[in-house]
Formats: sequence, structure tokens, C-alpha cells
Amino acid sequence: MDVPEASDPRPLRLTPAQRRQRLEDCWQLECDIDPMILRARLLRHQGAWPQAVCLEQELLPLF
Repeated sequence: MDVPEASDPRPLRLTPAQRRQRLEDCWQLECDIDPMILRARLLRHQGAWPQAVCLEQELLPLF
């Protein structure tokens, strides 16, 4: 796989499947994020957009 250096301005050239796998890998690494945020991400991942948006609205600050 072509992995550029940190200073390389070129974006990673990944297939959609590779990008999806990287996203899945990142989700597995998140362990100290608020459970409601993780729940909203899971709902989006499952395609439950209305429920995810509703939950995200609950997470917005009140002020």
C-alpha cells in the first residue's frame, strides 16, 4: 500500500473498502469516549439516521 510521509501533501490513495476498514479499525480503538457519542456513531453506522440525529441533538450543549 502507498503510505505517504506525514509531510507529504498527497492524500492517501485508498479504495472505498480500504477506507471503510480503516474507519472500522479506528472505531475499535476508541475506548474512553462518552458512551452516548459511541451510541450515536453506532446508530449512524447501522443506518439508523433519525435515531442518530435525535441522540446527537441530546448531546448538544444547552448554552
